[in-house]
Amino acid sequence: MIQAPRGTKDVLPQESYLWQWIEQEMRTIAEKAGYREIRTPVFEHTELFLRGVGDTTDIVQKEMYTFEDKGKRSITLKPEGTAGVVRAVIENRLYADTLPIKAYYINSPIFRYENPQSGRLREHHQFGMEFFGSLSPSADAELIVILLALLKRFGINNLAVHINSNGCEKCRPSYLEKLRGYLKPYRNKLCDTCKIRIEQNPLRVLDCKIDADKPEVRGTPLMIDYLCDECDEHFENLKAILDKIEVPYTIDTSIVRGLDYYTKTVFEITMQTKGREMALCGGGRYDGLVSELGGPVTPAVGFGLGMERIILEMSNQNILPAAPPILDVFVCNLQKEDQSEAFLLSQLLRQSGIKADSDHMNRSLKAQFKYADKIGAKFVVIVGGEEESRGAVAVRNMNTKEQTEVSKNNLIQFLLEKGN
Repeated sequence: MIQAPRGTKDVLPQESYLWQWIEQEMRTIAEKAGYREIRTPVFEHTELFLRGVGDTTDIVQKEMYTFEDKGKRSITLKPEGTAGVVRAVIENRLYADTLPIKAYYINSPIFRYENPQSGRLREHHQFGMEFFGSLSPSADAELIVILLALLKRFGINNLAVHINSNGCEKCRPSYLEKLRGYLKPYRNKLCDTCKIRIEQNPLRVLDCKIDADKPEVRGTPLMIDYLCDECDEHFENLKAILDKIEVPYTIDTSIVRGLDYYTKTVFEITMQTKGREMALCGGGRYDGLVSELGGPVTPAVGFGLGMERIILEMSNQNILPAAPPILDVFVCNLQKEDQSEAFLLSQLLRQSGIKADSDHMNRSLKAQFKYADKIGAKFVVIVGGEEESRGAVAVRNMNTKEQTEVSKNNLIQFLLEKGN
């Protein structure tokens, strides 16, 4: 009862500053590129994910938190962010407004029932960006560049861009037949789930956690060799743009992503660590998803970035920003029996934009100073001393230990000037 459910994690008060800092950086970089925030419900109708994500994916088959509500409706806690955004675009007819639609979501809770690992929880949080309305590969490139800039802003280096093409509804069917024909002789060497996938959706075999690294699967035909002219041109133009802006990349034919809605471009950003490459985030184009879910044909591209994964890597590399002080000023009162003067002064300081508090624990003056030092207060203001008769207070700089008498009328200006 008093333990968090397996695969979940509390964000404690001493950690929350880090999340807030990361969120602010994410907001800043997204809004500089013209993206605006969208917030969608934490749960959706299950059918949204069956149709959008794909009923043969691991997410749908094994990882969704699905339940029946009191109205006998099947509800699912969202296992990824894009489907909910697409549903909101359709329901609210955002596609009828001026295109493109550029939206981001932040600190969005995502739920997947899987074995908890370091940086991968059953409840985790994502930052994502979605770009609706453009067929141009420049939209794909924009998101890749934004991701790189954001990760570098966090101090994460040794990054690499991996790109591939998943084709489209024109060229993918013939490729899937080739893939199906290749895999059938190896059927008995595959897991039970992939034996079924060979017929239903052989592309999912390439993404299987059990079979993807088997030699038989690694030798499959490549989608990139079966692209139609439109997909091939799109991929070539994306490469040309990345070359033009000097973003190095690797063509990685193993990238298929774990969601069925991806078409054309798929990409991942990886980081070199301990002799291996680890995927930090990824995304791709999903030109058919809006129409698949009942909206008009609307091309789109997006990505998702796990916030816990980024915090973990920043911690591993010892590049976390320092925690800010909890308070600018702690107001001490010499009169333990009457804390009202210190309380009133702390309220006045707050109204002037100064982070301030006073003692609520009936501590001695020595204990109040010790507490102020522990929480990192820049200044201590002492009320109730001999300065009171002169309409003043004592202000101590907690770094230099210098103590100054300051008129109450000038206190706020003094603190604002000295605090900067």
